Amino acid sequence: MGGRCCDRTTKRQGHEATAPQGDRTIRQQDHSMKGEHHYSVTVEWTGNTGAGTAGYAAYSRDHLIQAAGKPDVPGSSDPAFRGDAARWNPEDLLVASLSACHKLWYLHLCAVEGITVQAYRDEAEGVMREDPERGGAFASVTLRPQVTIGAGCDAALAEQLHERAHHFCFIANSVNFPVRCEPRIVIQPST
Repeated sequence: MGGRCCDRTTKRQGHEATAPQGDRTIRQQDHSMKGEHHYSVTVEWTGNTGAGTAGYAAYSRDHLIQAAGKPDVPGSSDPAFRGDAARWNPEDLLVASLSACHKLWYLHLCAVEGITVQAYRDEAEGVMREDPERGGAFASVTLRPQVTIGAGCDAALAEQLHERAHHFCFIANSVNFPVRCEPRIVIQPST
């Protein structure tokens, strides 16, 4: 079973905080969704090869992304911009953030609605376009989650929950480009 959902093609500023129909139970059950949350990271450039930024080709784009109590994330720029392909670039991290946020909301909603998720894998893809005046911007991100649910679970509801997950995704609510979701629901065979 598969389909398209979550096609947001307009900027989401001013988006109402009301949930799609049926989400009242989520708001009632999750009273911790109040207030403001703060996130702190350190990005340390590690790419000084001796000459600093004396020239465009004189330095490495390598850096470390750090947060207290977490493993460092090795970063660089996209290889198209002289980066190291073996390290995470900001564009990778943005697509990963959208995918992970959607997944976390989706799993939460499935747990609330009695859908037993056995496996979840998303092969997300983003499109960024260069712009000579602004540098560039993302044009879209497409999430392609393949979700395996337990035998006897409601596959139609499992698919619909992607729309609701998108509605609540903090990261998707923060971007100004379309985030599409093309889920595929697989029912685990009975044993």
